[in-house]
Amino acid sequence: MKKEYDFSKGRRGAVLEAPPGKTRITIRIDDDILRWFRTQVDKAGGGSYQTAMNEALRRFMESSENHLERAIRRVLREELSQYRIGRKAR
Repeated sequence: MKKEYDFSKGRRGAVLEAPPGKTRITIRIDDDILRWFRTQVDKAGGGSYQTAMNEALRRFMESSENHLERAIRRVLREELSQYRIGRKAR
């Protein structure tokens, strides 16, 4: 071990930069949720629990968007059916 170290070129913060499209954050997760994701990754033969959490959040986000779109389409069909708009005449 050296007696003194030169930190003149040192930088504060994370040593590794996040790749494009990713943001480094710190969040608090309930113990049981973290344990569940880690167990799932272990059962799958390895990987990253953080990636698994990101994928789960993405699936939820996309399904929520699709759910909203389906709900809007259903309401429009119900409303338009009252006026026979958008249906072929018989």
